[in-house]
Amino acid sequence: MRKIVLASASPRRSALLEQIDAPFTVETADVDETIYEEQGGAAFWTVALAKRKAQAVSQRILSEEAILLAADTMVVCEGQILGKPVSDEDAWKMLRLLSGRRHEVITGFYLKDQRTQQEYAQAVKTDVFFRTLSEEEIQAYVASGEGKDKAGAYAIQGLGALFVVKIEGCYFNVVGLPLSAVYQGLRHLGFDGLLESHRGMKP
Repeated sequence: MRKIVLASASPRRSALLEQIDAPFTVETADVDETIYEEQGGAAFWTVALAKRKAQAVSQRILSEEAILLAADTMVVCEGQILGKPVSDEDAWKMLRLLSGRRHEVITGFYLKDQRTQQEYAQAVKTDVFFRTLSEEEIQAYVASGEGKDKAGAYAIQGLGALFVVKIEGCYFNVVGLPLSAVYQGLRHLGFDGLLESHRGMKP
């Protein structure tokens, strides 16, 4: 049976694949995530980093039955690209910037069929609107530690939901993996291990 190999240590991405009953295993990718904004915007870099992660894992995957999946998420606000905060002070600055503003969450994903060597990549954007946050709220949220390993220093699926007024686009994209777009990419590569496995089942 063909399986997806998720090139990510993110528990959120694993949880999303489990949600759709995807057959997958996890292989972590330790790569340089340095970006150079003068060479491209967030959409370019999310895909580039996803591909970098997949290529690192590809060298360890011998099975031709594997389909590699890697992703990277960034937040863009007022022209600034926000990745994961490097400190509590950095997280505070990010949340202060997001407060009362619209920002974009961009997740780029990359798929590669080890059997055919076919590739598929896409960057998906979701607009997120924050209400105005008080200094006390920002301080309390940073102290919670929830946003430490999250792009933009918050998690929409956790306490960060308290800050979001509305979104325009895919919710799962903000969590870290645009499921519908990934599914379409898998189908493009000929992978039929998701909805197709439920055909003929009675509700």
